[in-house]
Order: sequence, then C-alpha cells, then structure tokens
Amino acid sequence: MKNISILGSTGSIGCQTLEVIDSLKNWQVKALTAYKNIDLLEKQIKKYQPEFVVVVDAEAAADLRSKLKTKKTEVLIGKENLKIAASEDVDIVLNAIVGFAGLEPSLAAAEAANDIALANKESLVSGGSILTDLVNKKGVSLLPVDSEHNAIFQLLKSHEKELDEILLTASGGPFFSYSKDELAKVSVADALNHPNWEMGSKITIDSASLMNKGLEVIEAHWLFDCDYDDIKVLVHPQSIVHSMIRLIDGTVLAEMGSADMRMPIQYCLTYPERIESLGSKLELDQIAALEFFQADTEKFPNLKYAYTAGKAGGTYPAVLNAANEIAVYSFLKGEIPFLAMSRVVASVLDQHQNILDPNLEDILNSDQEARRLALEVIKEWF
Repeated sequence: MKNISILGSTGSIGCQTLEVIDSLKNWQVKALTAYKNIDLLEKQIKKYQPEFVVVVDAEAAADLRSKLKTKKTEVLIGKENLKIAASEDVDIVLNAIVGFAGLEPSLAAAEAANDIALANKESLVSGGSILTDLVNKKGVSLLPVDSEHNAIFQLLKSHEKELDEILLTASGGPFFSYSKDELAKVSVADALNHPNWEMGSKITIDSASLMNKGLEVIEAHWLFDCDYDDIKVLVHPQSIVHSMIRLIDGTVLAEMGSADMRMPIQYCLTYPERIESLGSKLELDQIAALEFFQADTEKFPNLKYAYTAGKAGGTYPAVLNAANEIAVYSFLKGEIPFLAMSRVVASVLDQHQNILDPNLEDILNSDQEARRLALEVIKEWF
C-alpha cells in the first residue's frame, strides 16, 4: 500500500490524479487540500476517507466542518497547515497548488523525505536553488508532472551525458496568430478559451501571454541542470509533441501523445514502471500536420522577461512570478487589459534590488514586496 497526499485536490490536476488513483491498485489517500471548493472536497472525502484535509479559506473550512458527517477525517484550516500533508508515512506528495503558495509545501515534502510529483512550477521558479538543494540532500525524487517537463524527463533517460539542448514546445495559446492591435482588444473570455488544454484560469491566462512557457524555461533549468542558452522554445499549435531534446550528434528525440494529463500524472506515480494508462491513445493517422514556429517575444514579451530573470538568478525569478500573479488576477477581474500584464511585470522587475543566493526568508520577502509594487503600478496606471 502506498500513501499519497494531494495538494490542490479540487483543481484540474488534483481531480485527474484521483482518476488515476482509481485505476491503480494499493494506493491510499492520506491527505487532500483545497482553497475553498468544499462541495467537491466533501465528495472526495466521502470517497477516499483521507486522514485529514486542509482548507485554506477559513469560512469555507468552517462550513465544511458543519457539513461533514464522517469523523474519520480531520479538517485543518489555513495555508500554514498545507505543510502537514507531508509526513514520514507519506510515500509521495503531488503538489498541484496554484502559484507561489506551493513553495513551502514542496519544501516540507522534501524535508519529510517524501518523493514529490510536482505540478506547481512556481516552487522551482521562485525557490529553485533551495528546493533542489534540499531534494539532493534528502535523496528524494522530484518528478515533473507538467507534460513538457515530463516529456523531457522521459527522453533524458540514458541520454543525459549526450544532451545538446532542450526544445520546449508551446501551444501558442489562443492568440498565436493575433497582431498587437488585436491583442490590445482581447477579452478575459477570449483569453480563457484555450484551443487544446482544459486548465485552471491562472495557467490558461499564462499560456495566452506565454508567461507559462517562460516559467517552464526556469523550471527546466532547475530540473535538468541546463543552461538557459540551451533551452529553446518552439510554438507547436497541435500540442502533439510535448517537448524534444537535441543530442550532441544532431539527433532530435521527441515525446508525443494526446493532450491528456492523466498520462504524465500516472508516469510520476508508477515511476520507474510504465503500465497501461487511462489516457487517450494518439492515433498518428489522424494527424494532418505537425508545425513548429519561433516564439514572438515582441508580441509576447513575458517569455523574454522570464529568460532575463532566470539568467539574473537570485530573487529575480520570484519577483517575476509574484508580479505576474498580481497582473493575471487583475486582468481576470477586468481591472487591466491583456497587454498591460507584461508591462506590470517589466515595471516591477526594473524596481527590484536583486538578492543573490537567497534563503527562504529572502524569497518570501521579495515575493511580498513584488506584489505590493505590482498593485501600486496598477493603481497608478489604471
């Protein structure tokens, strides 16, 4: 029997992880966490009978406690309790929390010597140096759930010493063919209409602005110990090739599959074994074309800013992420237009005094300061 804690169990990745668990044998759900979607969480509790759940929103947690009929599951309140999902009797923690809030739970999982299935890219974007150091110290596995990094993880087996460069693919989102004038007029509904993947609102907006790919560049740097100049981004609208690697002899290896996140999730849970999956099979004879284009960093400057922040290192990536989170949620609320998101990020980066080799306190402080600056910029401009 293997024990798993799922952080962010009511989100897209969390729900699909539970689907995968249903198809596997000998898995026990130790803990579930959610922000405030207690209707779905209550159903998950009834089905999986976890030892405890964590609800970040206090009002929602109190509501859940009043509704919950089972006494087998303890309800804990607040983001400070997310770290409790990691413990010595947990085999793997799947972190699908959205945003910077996932960093400290990832560190807690590594500290508890739990393997980590990571769907929270911000853990590595903001705290890459301290998380990878702790993972190496504790000797645990850090398994990437994101389809792109999961693809690279699979491709690099037996080829790490032969790697020349990583080729990250991006769908391009819904606005790949838009002009800058057209981008200035897009609505929130337009941006949430992703052509290939069904995801949460935050990551969907990031995909539309190419910030998601920028964050993934930084994530790939830490996961695979690869220089930024050796990580390239290609827009691939079909989302069939999840990513590629080029070897030193010029050979390009690609991992292909349908747009079904249950496949990389299962690979992380069963690693190093590979078993039959719930994921839909890719039918090659039904693919009309596979296209690849250079990313346009003039129309989508967030990708350029991510490379700049990643190469600068220190607290710059955490600041990039924090400013972007504020900008995205402001856009979702209709407070700023689409193109303003990258302008907010650039302004906050320009004001930041970098801290090289930061500790956790430095990262937390830089994150909070960047959020404050982003809100000030938005208030001043709009």
